[in-house]
This record gives sequence, C-alpha cells and structure tokens, in this order.
Amino acid sequence: MFFALTDDQQAFATTVREFLADRFDLDAVRGVVEDPHGDGHPISLWKGLADQGALAVLVPEEHDGLGLGLLDAQVVARELGRGVAPGPWTATVLAAEALRLAGSPEQQAAWLPGLAAGETIGTVALRGEAGSWDGRGITVDASGERLSGTASPVDYPAVAGLIVVAATDPSGSPGLFLVESGAAGLAIRDQETYDGTARVGAVELADTPAEPLTGGTLSGADAVAALMARGAVLTAADLVGVAREALTRTVDYDRERKQFGVPVGSFQAIKHTMADLHVAVTMAEHAVLFAAHAVDTADPGVDVAVAVAKAKAADAAWAATGAMIQFFGGIGFTWEHEAHFFYKRARRRAPLFGSADEHRERLAALTMD
Repeated sequence: MFFALTDDQQAFATTVREFLADRFDLDAVRGVVEDPHGDGHPISLWKGLADQGALAVLVPEEHDGLGLGLLDAQVVARELGRGVAPGPWTATVLAAEALRLAGSPEQQAAWLPGLAAGETIGTVALRGEAGSWDGRGITVDASGERLSGTASPVDYPAVAGLIVVAATDPSGSPGLFLVESGAAGLAIRDQETYDGTARVGAVELADTPAEPLTGGTLSGADAVAALMARGAVLTAADLVGVAREALTRTVDYDRERKQFGVPVGSFQAIKHTMADLHVAVTMAEHAVLFAAHAVDTADPGVDVAVAVAKAKAADAAWAATGAMIQFFGGIGFTWEHEAHFFYKRARRRAPLFGSADEHRERLAALTMD
C-alpha cells in the first residue's frame, strides 16, 4: 500500500510553512528566545495560526472547527517544529482534544469554539515532576470536584485560560478535570528552561474547584491514555520537523563551506553521516505519519505505532540537531547562530510524552510474551 499525505494535507503544510517564513521567521524566534522574562506567546503568531485554521484542526465542525484528524494536525506540528515556532499550539490542541474525547456536549459547547478561534488558550497538566507519562505519573489527587497536588512541567500555564488536569480519585482511578485560570487555590510557578522557544511552569492546586470531564466517548484511564497518545504523536511530529530542518540547513551549508579548496560536504565522513541522518529522519517522518493514521482509524496496532514514532522521532531530532552544531563548524557553537534553537528544542521535547527509552521499553512489553 502506498501511504502519503493527500494534496489537501500537503497544501495545508505549505500554507503554514509560508506563513511562518513570511510572518515569523528565525529573527522573530530569536526575539522570543532573547526575552526570557516575556510570556513566550507572540500574539501576531497566535492570530495568524488561528486565521489559518491551525487551532481548529481537530475541533468538530459543530463547534466551529475543521473536523479533521490527527494526520492533519501532525502536519501543523511538523511545520511549527521546522520553524522552531514558540507558543502554546500543542498545549491548546491537546486541551481541545480532551474536551472532544471526554467532555459532555455542554462542556464541548462551552469551550471548544473559543479554543478553535484562539480566543481561549489551553494547556494540559498530566503528570508530576519526573513522573512517567502514563497513569503512574499522576500526582494530583481528586476529592469529589476538588483537586490538590502539583503537576509539572506544564507548557504555558501562565497564559492558559483553561487547564486540563489529570488526577486520581481516592480509589486510584485516573480522570481528567477542567480548571479555569484564577480558580481558588490555583497557583502557577514559573520554571526555567534552556529551550527559549517555550515557557513552562508548575501548576499547584490546593483544594481547587474543578469540573470533571464526563459524558464523552471516553472516560477515566481510557481518556488519559488517549490524550497521552495524541500528545506523543504531535510531539513526535514537532521533533521530525526540527530534525528535517536542521539536516536541510546543515547539508546546504556544507555544500558551500570549503576547506582545501573543496566543499566540506564532499568529504566521505560528512557525506556518510548526512546520508545516515537522512535515512533516520525519513524513517521517523513515516513512522509519525502512520502513528497519526493509526490513532485516527483506531488501528489494532496503534500502541505499537505510537511508541515506534515517538522513539524514532526523539532519536532523529537529537542526532540531526547535534550534527548541525558540529558540521557548521565554529559558528555552530555560538549564540549568534540559530543551531542552538533547534538543538535545545529537540532536547527539551524528546522526553515529553515518553522518552525514546521509555517507548522502547513499552514496545518490548507490547510485542514480547
């Protein structure tokens, strides 16, 4: 079977890529990176993404969305990774997915149109500090409609109007809850991160009122697992975008940079390394495509597909961005060069929703008796 993006999906990718090139290039990214005390949420970028339909991609049409699938959403994630674009796109899309999967019709009607239009920023708080990316990592307790505990790290909690929190009830059963910004007992503690294209923090809850997500097609542990899978795929897509752009820039540079009168890209050691990286990035790209397709179609092998995609994407991004620094020579190690944008983004995102090692362990558990 030949598996590839449709013409519409490719056009969507081109639209997002051209928008970033025209309206939010690497100079604009640098402005965010070099303003560590800012909120990392450029309004012009956010409005542009909303206008492109990037925030509405997974929201059902009856709630002013595009009603598309994860295969379409990963197209956006890949382009944002390629452009090392800042902002809470992934966090907001996942908050909307939580509502779509687990929320009641009333909850969906109340929140999804605003999330789709970019009027509301969302985020997800799914685990505790250094906790695993599954139900075992949840560190927030639910007592009725009250939450207590700390989730960390969380993307863009300081600008989020809605936080989807994973919490366990007294019996140990996990579930998803909605917490609005400004709720009693809610505190946001900013955290430092070496990735200047993101802002992260801890969400601290002290007997905070919350609304359980109920009445949807999924609930409890199933809803949490489904949200984790979607987060893993979108993060993997971002990583392969980072990896592909880092590799492309490195190849282009080493075709022009000369030593001993010839392009350094003609040296055997560099050619072979670039070829190996191209294979690794290409395999990761296709793994992400299939994982998104598997989620959309509820393929029986979806858990394996997601684990393969996330592991390959993390490895490819780490390798490609590391090579970018090395093969740009002395300039690649400097603050003035953009290589560190790609490397730091890859390094921070690689462990999100499960590191490569965690997903390989999951693959072993899924495929071995």
